Amino acid sequence: MRHRVPAVAGTDANMQQPQPASIPWHSDSAGSVIVKSVAEQEAMRRVGRLAAEVLDMIGAHVLPGVSTEELDRLCHDYIVDVQKAVPAPLGYRGYPKSICTSVNHVVCHGIPGDRRLKQGDVVNVDVTVIKDGFHGDSSRMFAVGRIAPHVQRLVGVTYEAMWLGIRAVRPGTRLGDLGATIQRFVEGNHYSVVREYCGHGIGRGFHEDPQVLHYGTAGTGLELRPGMTFTIEPMVNAGRREVRLLPDGWTVVTRDHSLSAQWEHTILVTETGHEVLTLGAGERPPA
Repeated sequence: MRHRVPAVAGTDANMQQPQPASIPWHSDSAGSVIVKSVAEQEAMRRVGRLAAEVLDMIGAHVLPGVSTEELDRLCHDYIVDVQKAVPAPLGYRGYPKSICTSVNHVVCHGIPGDRRLKQGDVVNVDVTVIKDGFHGDSSRMFAVGRIAPHVQRLVGVTYEAMWLGIRAVRPGTRLGDLGATIQRFVEGNHYSVVREYCGHGIGRGFHEDPQVLHYGTAGTGLELRPGMTFTIEPMVNAGRREVRLLPDGWTVVTRDHSLSAQWEHTILVTETGHEVLTLGAGERPPA
């Protein structure tokens, strides 16, 4: 689950009140980038595996005729009853469901409901699990039956863009290097990168510092250090990059109604490079 890039800095007085995606960035780490201890890194590995397992489970249920509400129920029950964990989105800033389901031209924060998936749709399922006080955050694109070649291309380019950003993670790299790498690849494929929403630090807090932009200038931004954990989760539009927020205060869609795609992993900076904490069963990075 990504966070909104603010026009100006803002703070929230009460995290339990409904405070949807339309408000500015709020850091759950009080503006500090938290370097995790060895024990905290191990806790992040455990919860990252749980997030991956939820997405591994739900894939078989993404079928024509299934409602996004049903996907939410399945994920909720699996997290609570099987994993003995907590679905982080439920109640967070007033969000009403346990996962986000973003279909076709929905960029992010789609609220599960009675909409039934159709043959040829694509849906991003975004899950965040809390276990032992730590958060694991990941999302995947799922095809509903067979999808058109141009849709598959958008999904594939977005996946590769995420992995290009991940491969750039190592001590000494700057966040601007990640963003520039992703932006250059996406725009080179004639798509656009959403600017209003971004990746984020994660740990005991759902949305910690730093903000991880998926565009930018190489050589700028925070220098990465071992022990940092954050998400990389580019949102890529087939058309223009502009988005708009629907009246529900959460659902973000492409302004031109073009398709959008997104993938997300939680990453740990290690002494020698990086570790992907939310890798799915059998998932292999693109060559």
